Amino acid sequence: MVRITNGLQRQRKHKSYIAQAKGFRLGRKNVYNQVRQALIKQGQHAYVSRRLKKRDFRSLWIERLNAVLREKGSKYSVFMNVLYKKNIQLDRKMLSNIAVAFPQVFDKMYEEAVK
Repeated sequence: MVRITNGLQRQRKHKSYIAQAKGFRLGRKNVYNQVRQALIKQGQHAYVSRRLKKRDFRSLWIERLNAVLREKGSKYSVFMNVLYKKNIQLDRKMLSNIAVAFPQVFDKMYEEAVK
């Protein structure tokens, strides 16, 4: 009886894993066991970083707004409270983009909000 192995299937599987590890250094790019562990760890880092990215961008928008408002002699927290009380529902991303790209428009918004 002929002994059946899965040599080709295993070879293809290993080849696909190694192809995913392109750009890794040392044994992590061509030693199958190290490649597999490196890809698992890479996936974990990517998962965490997708969540951290949202946090980082929100803090960036807040910093930008605070910088623009400090030039006007106000504070971020006071400005956001005024917007909340006047029921102006613009999120931090939109406010930050307006403040950076269209400073005159933001100045008018600020004057309206502070009134």
